[in-house]
Amino acid sequence: MPYDEKLTQRIREALAGVPNVEEKKMFRGVTFMVNDKMCISVSAERLMCRIGAEKQQQMVEKPGCTEVIMRGKVMKDFVFVWPEAFKNKRDLELWINLCLDFNGEAKSSKAKKKK
Repeated sequence: MPYDEKLTQRIREALAGVPNVEEKKMFRGVTFMVNDKMCISVSAERLMCRIGAEKQQQMVEKPGCTEVIMRGKVMKDFVFVWPEAFKNKRDLELWINLCLDFNGEAKSSKAKKKK
C-alpha cells in the first residue's frame, strides 16, 4: 500500500522550521530524519514515531497507538500511530513534538566511515 501523500505533506510542513531535516524513502514510505537520526515515518496511513522507551510505555495505553513489532520483537523506542490518534492538527503536533523531544537522546544509526 502506498504511503499517504497528504499526511506526508502535513509532516513536512510541521517540520519546516526544524534544522537538519532530511527525507528518505524507507519502510514503504517516507522517513523524516532529524540530525541524521530517524524521527518519524509515514507508511500507508499510519505514522511510525520514535519517542523513546519511557514514552512508548505511556503512549501505547492511548487509543490509536501500538508497539512496533518487527520479526516477532517489540522495537524499543518506536510506536505505530493510527489516524484516529492524529485527526486534528493539535494531535499531530503532539506526536511530532514527542519525536523531536526524543531526537536529542536518540542514537544515530548512520554508518560510520571505514578508515
